[in-house]
Amino acid sequence: METMKTLLSRRSISKLTSPHPSKDEMEDVYQAALRAPDHSWLRPWKFIEITGDSRNKLAKAFIESTKRLEDLDQERENKIAALPLRSPMIIVVIAKINHEKPNVPRLEQIQSTAAAAQNILLALHDKGYGCYWRTGKYSSERNKYISNELALESNDEVLGYLYVGTPEVDAPKIPELENKDFVTYWN
Repeated sequence: METMKTLLSRRSISKLTSPHPSKDEMEDVYQAALRAPDHSWLRPWKFIEITGDSRNKLAKAFIESTKRLEDLDQERENKIAALPLRSPMIIVVIAKINHEKPNVPRLEQIQSTAAAAQNILLALHDKGYGCYWRTGKYSSERNKYISNELALESNDEVLGYLYVGTPEVDAPKIPELENKDFVTYWN
């Protein structure tokens, strides 16, 4: 297994181009996502894959969502419209919150979905693709316009967008981190 190599070399790469992973490659990637830890077998994940012209539809949703919060001039609107075009594929990461299981709190379901997203990032990296995770105002339980545009249910929360493609540049150097700066031992 090359698991440690994959874990220790993964980096977010924001300069992405075509090609994006094939349907067959994504079958493996999604299977990796479905192996995330999950309490009570809730499987609180949903993913929406967006490619091609559908990215323009997402751009329109971003623009309309922003217009509900602020006035937009043409320059800002163009900038927002370009967001989904930064990579050839976007995967919307959604937590499907189950409120009927009090033994599995909302936060735990979000953490499980985040673990599934991390598995996607690792699987894509292992296959040679670049990927980065974007959050912000288009990925919040408060952004009901985006939820409506994506035809989500009322208990669904967009956690973020994974931008996916072939790296245009080499991955940035991974900064050296020391375990001692993050780990303490309780005796």
